Amino acid sequence: MGLPVRQQAVYWGIAAAVFLLLLWALGDVILPFLVGGALAYSLDPLADALERLGLSRILATITISLITIVIFVLAALIVIPLMIDQLLALVNAAPELSRQLQSGLSERFPALEDPDSTLRQSLASFAAFIQSKGGALLNQVLASAVSVINAAIFIIVVPVVAFYLLLDWDNMIARIDALLPRDHAPVIRDLAYQIDRVLASFVRGQLTVCVILGSFYSIALMMTGLSFGLIVGAIAGLLTFIPYVGSLVGGTLAIGLALFQFWGDWLWIALVAVIFFGGQIVEGNILTPNLVGGSVGLHPVWLLFALSAFGALFGFAGLLVAVPVAASIGVLIRYGTSRYTSSRLYRGVIGQDDGDA
Repeated sequence: MGLPVRQQAVYWGIAAAVFLLLLWALGDVILPFLVGGALAYSLDPLADALERLGLSRILATITISLITIVIFVLAALIVIPLMIDQLLALVNAAPELSRQLQSGLSERFPALEDPDSTLRQSLASFAAFIQSKGGALLNQVLASAVSVINAAIFIIVVPVVAFYLLLDWDNMIARIDALLPRDHAPVIRDLAYQIDRVLASFVRGQLTVCVILGSFYSIALMMTGLSFGLIVGAIAGLLTFIPYVGSLVGGTLAIGLALFQFWGDWLWIALVAVIFFGGQIVEGNILTPNLVGGSVGLHPVWLLFALSAFGALFGFAGLLVAVPVAASIGVLIRYGTSRYTSSRLYRGVIGQDDGDA
């Protein structure tokens, strides 16, 4: 005889509370393991594809690991230093950009020449604020990254964890399946399949979209000669993970910089705008429908809330588990809703009579 529903709810609630408590207490410690697990999960379909081509699991894992290491090393040596340099240059250029904005506004609004003007004082202080806070924020991010993710641990532990999890992924899933409570195993398998489908459609697909759009924006903006084009494209691509935010922030930043740099040369300004509008057309009509899918069950507001809440509560480790947890909760809510709409509590006597009829 199975356990009563109320007792089962207590046990599942305790398990969820223990998970959140461990995440809060061991967030910094388990961070490399979460990253390694995320990499293994993302690369498992590729390993399965290589196995179908005739490679053994160990050879497929070694091949994927070598390719990933080469890509990471190239990014660390070439792309990342250039992005950091452009980000620092953008922060340091903020005062000059503000002065150009103030000069342009003064030509059109002579009242701003008054040194006691509130708007002029605001513009003057805005540049200093951006430079000081932007530099402090950048230093804080870099310092916290070094303190939270020890470079040696991250470089050594993450690839090792990802390698062994990827190598043993199928066996690990089989062992977990064998431990499922027999009465609920079919339901848990179905829910796990739906969660995996959502994550595969959204996370893997959206990350691919981010990489494609980020690369396109960066290359296209650099070809136009836009200053800080690489970092602007990277920011737009990264924020594409949150629907509509990447295009809004990246487009505003790129067009704003183009107005400062190409003022009077409207063809180049229009070209920068066309790059972002074209990127959005390609994303909305080609990339997202084919790579992410039309219905993955993760509303942008729900995703943004999950990222904000878990990031505030559990730090960077919380950001890594926010999307899987949000997807899991969404699947559970849809499952609970379907059970509710088929229950007597929802249908009542009238619904029961209609069913009998």
